[in-house]
Amino acid sequence: MDIHLYNTDGRESQIFKPLQNGEVGMYCCGPTVYNYAHIGNMRPYTIQDILKRTFTYFGYNVSHVMNITDVGHLTDDGDEGEDKMIKAAREKGMSVWDIARFFEEAFWKDLERLNISRPTVSCRATDHIGDMIDMIRTLEEKGYTYISGGNVYFDTSRFPEYGKMALLDRQELREGARVGVDDNKRNYSDFVLWFTNSKFENQAMVWDSPWGRGYPGWHIECSAMSSRYLGKHFDIHCGGIDHIPVHHTNEIAQSEAANGCKWVNYWIHNEFILMKTGKMSKSKGNFLTVQSLVDEGYDALDYRYLLLGGHYRSQLVFSWESLDAARSARESLVRKVKALAGEGQAAAALAGKAREYLASFEEHLVDDLNTPRCLADIWSLLKDRDLTSPDKLALIYRMDGILGLRLEESAAQEEEAPSIGGDIEALIEERNRARGEKNFSRSDEIRDELLARGIRIIDTPQGTTWEKV
Repeated sequence: MDIHLYNTDGRESQIFKPLQNGEVGMYCCGPTVYNYAHIGNMRPYTIQDILKRTFTYFGYNVSHVMNITDVGHLTDDGDEGEDKMIKAAREKGMSVWDIARFFEEAFWKDLERLNISRPTVSCRATDHIGDMIDMIRTLEEKGYTYISGGNVYFDTSRFPEYGKMALLDRQELREGARVGVDDNKRNYSDFVLWFTNSKFENQAMVWDSPWGRGYPGWHIECSAMSSRYLGKHFDIHCGGIDHIPVHHTNEIAQSEAANGCKWVNYWIHNEFILMKTGKMSKSKGNFLTVQSLVDEGYDALDYRYLLLGGHYRSQLVFSWESLDAARSARESLVRKVKALAGEGQAAAALAGKAREYLASFEEHLVDDLNTPRCLADIWSLLKDRDLTSPDKLALIYRMDGILGLRLEESAAQEEEAPSIGGDIEALIEERNRARGEKNFSRSDEIRDELLARGIRIIDTPQGTTWEKV
């Protein structure tokens, strides 16, 4: 079955054709480990997981490479701002090296909780400085670089197709403010490959190089490491849409200039998760983490369900109400699967109408990963009285191999006795006292507060009980 993917390079849906039959080489921009990843950061990793599961489902062998940016780079894509790693180290009283390892481990923990599989190769930037230096030397030998102000720059005027994928108009760039003013640049769109003249005193992360002791620019790491593990030409590069105009544009320029050939065939970009106040930003402090959701009583898979409910190329606005709806739907799905599992084993083979449901699911999957329609297929088959329980169970388990909601695992788990925190128990006791004192206004306030936190109070002649909702 043909897999159709929307390719940013061309702005159209295209049939995926691998460079090698049965093989997929996929590079994905990984985290910069100077802070916890926020839930908006988790959207690209979730869709990349769905993409990888899809290829595996249809028989491909996937080589998935993701970088770990543990080299401090500037807070602005245009080579401006403060070094993220140094800023975090100063604020937290840790070394930059300890900062990187601490937040890298936190990132892997978040992926596990969201049931996102690890990449085939996860490569730290600090382990590949030599590869970056080699690529810069190649660019230098081919005449694509110049040294100014102690730094090595990529000369975008030497690459005629600069900005082609991003549909950048050079005149608009010249008049606009895509990048900050840098008097060392010859051209407004040039970017740093290697810093030997740091903007910061006591730069912690520095290495020897042919141009002096310093550190790499951000963009060069992805080009060097992807080429190291996937070759000079590979199938897919993934990332958020915010990377299109600068980071991915610069990656293409330096990679194709160094390698002398087309670099990537398919570019897959996801849209943002927005708060009601706008785009999540670590620098502005308006972001939530996976741990934030867990602390509020949600399962991380509730958030995965929320992400699956929107197409990856459409913006999603996060709200607690939408997460509540996702939690309710996922828990209902788990209950239904558990009930089906209680009736017997999943069917060993599918036929008839069950095959039709599977075909529908697969058609939606290969239509640019249409996960909302895939979820709808699961709910439709659950309601179908013409399907047997073993068929339903087999279909759901097979579909969840793509969606990753751990439904089979959940169905096998024993029901846990509900538990509540001490603060909630205290509120229930306070409510009982308020009712005894006929302070019904306070009693109602506590009831509503508990309901908002997922606890429903039930008053009976025998006393007050509660249940999770």
